[in-house]
Amino acid sequence: MNVLRFMLQNQTQVLELTGEHLWLVGLSTLFAIAIGVPLGIMIAHRPRMNKPVIATANVIQTIPSLALFGFLLPTPWLGERADRLAILALTLYALLPIIRNTYTGIRGIDPAIIESGRGMGLTPSQLLFQVELPLAMSVILSGIRIAVVISVGLATIAAAIGAGGLGEFIFRGLAMVDNRVILAGAIPAAILALSADVAVGWLERRLQPK
Repeated sequence: MNVLRFMLQNQTQVLELTGEHLWLVGLSTLFAIAIGVPLGIMIAHRPRMNKPVIATANVIQTIPSLALFGFLLPTPWLGERADRLAILALTLYALLPIIRNTYTGIRGIDPAIIESGRGMGLTPSQLLFQVELPLAMSVILSGIRIAVVISVGLATIAAAIGAGGLGEFIFRGLAMVDNRVILAGAIPAAILALSADVAVGWLERRLQPK
C-alpha cells in the first residue's frame, strides 16, 4: 500500500519516466529490427557468413551492461547524449535473438516450397517477400519478443548514465535505502515487460503459418 500511495503521489514523474523508458526501448528495438532482420536474411542465404555474424552478436551479449555503457561513453557525438548512448547499447543487446531467429525461421522452411516458388518463376526478391518472410514471420517475431523483454529490463540500467527511464527510481531508492522508491520503478518496468511479451506473443500466434 505504501508503494501505491507513493506512486499516486508522484504519478506525474512515474508517467514521465515510463514514457522515457518506452522511448528508449521502442527506438532501440526498431533499430535492432532494421539491422538484425537483414543480417539474419543475409546469413540464411550465405551460410559462410553465419559464424562470424552470430559470434559477434554473442560477444556483445556477454559484455556486462554497465561495462558496455562505459566503453561507449568516449564515443564522439554519442557520448554527449546519454539517451543516444543508451539506445545504441540496447540496440546491440537486442540483435542476437533477432538475427538468430530470422536465420532459423528462413532456414527452417521446407526446401520443396522454395523450389516450387522458383519453378513458378519468382525472382529472389519475390521469393523472399512472398514466401520466405511470411512463413518465417512467427519465428522472427519470437526473436523480437525476446529482444523487447531484454530491452525493458536493461533500460533500467541506463539510468546509471543519466539516460532516464524507470531505473531513475530504482537507483534513487537504492541510494536512499527506500523500498517504496525501488518498487515504484521496478513494478512499472515489470508490467511493461509482461505487456510487451503478451502483445508480441499474440501477434506471433496470429502470424503462425496454417
